[in-house]
Amino acid sequence: MKKSSSLYSVFIIILFITNLFITQKTNAQGCVAIKGNATSCMMVHPDSTNVAQWQFTTSGRYFKSFRHFSGTTENKDRLIQGTEVINYSSIVNLSLTRIIDNRWSAMVDIPILNNVRSSLYEHGLVDGVYVKKERNTTSSFGLGDIRFAVYRWLLDPLKNKKINIQLGLGLKLATGDYNYKDYWHNVGPNGTNELRPVDQSIQLGDGGTGITLELNTFYNFTDNFGMYGNFYYLSNPREQNGTRTYRETLSPRLANEAISSVPDQYMARAGFNYLFNHIHGLTLAAGARVEGIPVYDIIGGSGDFRRPGYIWSVEPSVNYEYKKVILFASVPFAVARNRTQSVTDKENSATTGTHVQGDAAFADYTINIGLSTRF
Repeated sequence: MKKSSSLYSVFIIILFITNLFITQKTNAQGCVAIKGNATSCMMVHPDSTNVAQWQFTTSGRYFKSFRHFSGTTENKDRLIQGTEVINYSSIVNLSLTRIIDNRWSAMVDIPILNNVRSSLYEHGLVDGVYVKKERNTTSSFGLGDIRFAVYRWLLDPLKNKKINIQLGLGLKLATGDYNYKDYWHNVGPNGTNELRPVDQSIQLGDGGTGITLELNTFYNFTDNFGMYGNFYYLSNPREQNGTRTYRETLSPRLANEAISSVPDQYMARAGFNYLFNHIHGLTLAAGARVEGIPVYDIIGGSGDFRRPGYIWSVEPSVNYEYKKVILFASVPFAVARNRTQSVTDKENSATTGTHVQGDAAFADYTINIGLSTRF
């Protein structure tokens, strides 16, 4: 009975980090824009045999970004003056996993994104002069960047129930529209509307074919108490995708930001989880999480327009399993936000002789919910 309970506890913990991590598409909360390719910790039943099985997961993520930061300093005047940019972002991920045996698994993830962006500065500007400055919206909806990945537990799950490490290697395809267009208001001749690319933060894809690397691990102190860790990095070798930003129309010094960059992305999270033995299938967890876009890519150039930065959050989570269905939710709350100095900021600082550092809008929290089933 004790052995069965131990196996079940390990299984729940692995499911827990699987289903919470599968919602974490490494999507930074706001204008530090990371696209909807979900990162996924692939579950393997620790006492399974080599019989193959499937797991389907659908998860949703929502946030509203509106707090502007330059570095770690919040520009509170944007809220007071009503000039803040507001992004409403919703992402649904559909993931299908093939569990090949108790070590190997393969996954495909399909993200669907819906974004609405409300701003002042993108509308009413004609030839560098605001002729009718008023708040308007642009939006985007559709398929994001699809990702394929394979995973392997380094240690035999049958023999290592206390600790294990899983590695994942994936390929992200440029299936999301990275030149999605909507109407900018009062920017054309005689104040007409003009069809232009939406802001980089609400584009459906980034235009790059990228390589993803993942590391997932857990350690059990007891049968029902342990810790987890997840790390994800997306390397995008392509430097820029050719999508015009129109930032050069705001100021001549922003000419080096006229085209969108294709940045790398990263996310890491770790924490503790507790399985309630007296409430069958219920697990609670709490941890820390960091996600963002680096200033410099690992491979390829890092020029053109990007909003690098990161956000630290505390992340309470809940997971409940009933038979073959798992329900899960997490709500990361931001505790630190930093819009770092980009390559183009540094170029403009050197040219002007003054410190230049753009800003970005961040959310206060993110809502992640989902459902997973095995068959």
